[in-house]
Amino acid sequence: MGLLSAAIWMPIAFGVLLLALGRDDQARTVRWIALVGAVLSFLVTLALYDGFKLGTSAMQFVENMPWITRFNVHYHLGLDGISFWFVPLTAFITIIVVIAGWEVITERVNQYMGAFLILSGLMIGVFSALDGILFYVFFEATLIPMYILIGVWGGPNKIYAAFKFFLYTLLGSLLMLIALIYLYTKSGGSFDILTWHKLPLSAKEQTLLFFAFFAAFAVKVPMFPVHTWLPDVHVEAPTGGSAVLAAIMLKLGAYGFLRFSMPILPDASKEWAWLIIALSLIAVIYVGLVAMVQQDMKKLVAYSSVAHMGFVTLGFFIFNPLGIAGGIVQMIAHGFVSAAMFLCIGVLYDRVHSREIASYGGVVNTMPKFAAFALLFAMANCGLPGTAGFVGEWMVIIGAIQYDFMIGLAAASALIFGAAYTLWMFKRVYLGPVTNDDVKGLTDINGREFLMLALLAAAVIWMGVYPKPFTDVMDASVTDLIKHIAVTKLK
Repeated sequence: MGLLSAAIWMPIAFGVLLLALGRDDQARTVRWIALVGAVLSFLVTLALYDGFKLGTSAMQFVENMPWITRFNVHYHLGLDGISFWFVPLTAFITIIVVIAGWEVITERVNQYMGAFLILSGLMIGVFSALDGILFYVFFEATLIPMYILIGVWGGPNKIYAAFKFFLYTLLGSLLMLIALIYLYTKSGGSFDILTWHKLPLSAKEQTLLFFAFFAAFAVKVPMFPVHTWLPDVHVEAPTGGSAVLAAIMLKLGAYGFLRFSMPILPDASKEWAWLIIALSLIAVIYVGLVAMVQQDMKKLVAYSSVAHMGFVTLGFFIFNPLGIAGGIVQMIAHGFVSAAMFLCIGVLYDRVHSREIASYGGVVNTMPKFAAFALLFAMANCGLPGTAGFVGEWMVIIGAIQYDFMIGLAAASALIFGAAYTLWMFKRVYLGPVTNDDVKGLTDINGREFLMLALLAAAVIWMGVYPKPFTDVMDASVTDLIKHIAVTKLK
């Protein structure tokens, strides 16, 4: 049991401890325990960064021990350059979410904080698992705390949204389970994902397995046309739930393409790349246009997330280093920016109790500090150079142009749509004269909210100005993946 296990089980242990503290009169203690647990978990991930070796695509921090010996299932963990950054990102967003819910959540505080900490550990487990069944257990277990968070602390239609979220994601995952069992039998009784990378599979086998994995991962991303659950869930989810869902949970599906579909099924991935590229471009362009007509701020940012994740899948399936690295960078950047966008909406909702754009206007007059943060995050959502939102999109666009100029041109149009719907929302909510008494009575952000937004602002600017630490970590693994895909596996 090493650092990676600590990163997984420490937040889960703190979450279970919080669940044991069952009374709301202990809320102050609960909040501090949650914050300590989140911070300690994040410090463990920083120790992982300190010990990570650059220039190699080999798995690091590997832990491997028997778990279910009868079926040769192992507790097998490890990180490479592709998966590494999602571990500190998850732990960092968890800190932000704990701070965000500090004063807002007043009932069942222990369950709310505990659910987020347990969810954090489970998501880190997904990014670390190198055994197929272990991956599946972590992948499915993340549904439980998020289902509870939506169903208990959500909006008026929370039960509908929670069921829709659970059913969509669970049904897709059942086909993935069948694929995992097939690979287990094909490999002679091994659930080792790295062993599966070397399996000689026929064209028919690869195609069937590709679509089995696609069913699970496309829903989770979510890709067009199975994206319809996301806006409903975001609208009903509590602010912290929306932040974690957009920042981390959507990445689980995209990560699955990198860990399963592309290295295990390289020929099918190349053969069906045109389909993924087409669906990605539809997400980038059509869903971007859908975002423009939204009247609910959360729905607008939810559709924006679908469009931005379209960039990610586009980058992966053009099969060049810039595209894949750009897709990974975009996932990390979107984690910071989307969390910030939803938390900004949460700040307004806590005061006015409305997410409708028409309920606001002239917020900059009464909340100038908050408006400054909101402007930065809006610019990052547009892909402004110097912010995190620019780096990944630019890399994907350049990679797409190298692959096919027209595809690159179509992808680049998303920058125009992104700027249109984001700036239009910002203009109507924040700029101009004060439009109603609710806005006139607003108070600017307090110290807790300032800290939460300042941490995200620092991350957005740091990644935008100096992305080298992010790309250095992933370079060797991305190069190795490209080489692996280039070698045909058909027998």
